[in-house]
Amino acid sequence: MKNLFKFVAIAAAVFGFASTSAVAADAADSIASIKARGHLKIAVFSDKPPFGFVDKEGKNQGYDVYFARRFARELLGDESKIEFTLTEPANRVDLLESGRVDIVLANFTVTPERAKRVDFAKPYFKTAIGVVSNDKTPIKKAEDLQGKKLIVIRGTTADVYFSKVQGIELVKYDQISDAFQALRDGRGVGLAQDTTLVLAWANENKGFSVGVGDIGNVDPIAPAVRKGNTELRDWINDTLVKLGKENFAHQAFDATLKPYFGNVNPEDIIVEGGNF
Repeated sequence: MKNLFKFVAIAAAVFGFASTSAVAADAADSIASIKARGHLKIAVFSDKPPFGFVDKEGKNQGYDVYFARRFARELLGDESKIEFTLTEPANRVDLLESGRVDIVLANFTVTPERAKRVDFAKPYFKTAIGVVSNDKTPIKKAEDLQGKKLIVIRGTTADVYFSKVQGIELVKYDQISDAFQALRDGRGVGLAQDTTLVLAWANENKGFSVGVGDIGNVDPIAPAVRKGNTELRDWINDTLVKLGKENFAHQAFDATLKPYFGNVNPEDIIVEGGNF
């Protein structure tokens, strides 16, 4: 839905989505305070390759992490000046509202509901919802889910979307790894999540395929900051535009996503320079 990001930005500016206490971001996450502190606090996933995961050496890796490190370099002159906080999908908003992190870079899809509680910057990715299933009992269209159990991760757009669809029993998990293990164990006929994620997972797990990958709208994924922190949000926007001039999102794709999406056209999933 190409007008969604514009809708969120305009509605937030005109009407306001937050309570008075949330509108003014705490001074602790101002740019001056971040520089004085000496490091950015950024939330990322730990078990969602290729977007955010911890490798065998205990290091954070992935597309989101690639952007996080560049943000640290642009703001603080050193890409290592980051304190990573590992998050699950349902915790992303709370981490910002509590002030535990400055930025969430955890495959965060922009929705009007979420924009009531956080401020989204320009997007750097886009996706729809897909369903991965066992090849022995394939799901080839959304209608195949009627009367069956579908695994979702709590707090995701897939959770929200299918919660409104009658005739499907949702099996919900907080952790991404637990959800995929449930799929392996046959606790649901399929697992719904961002199309890019399920495609990557199916590519690494023989016997599973994505039979339907275009459920819902094509939505933007963007960095998020605490509600009212326009200073940091605007800095992120300016930085994304600057990085777009050097095709940074394409570089990030080649470095982190291409091994998982070798046959995918980068233009179908990445957003360069925040231009959705």
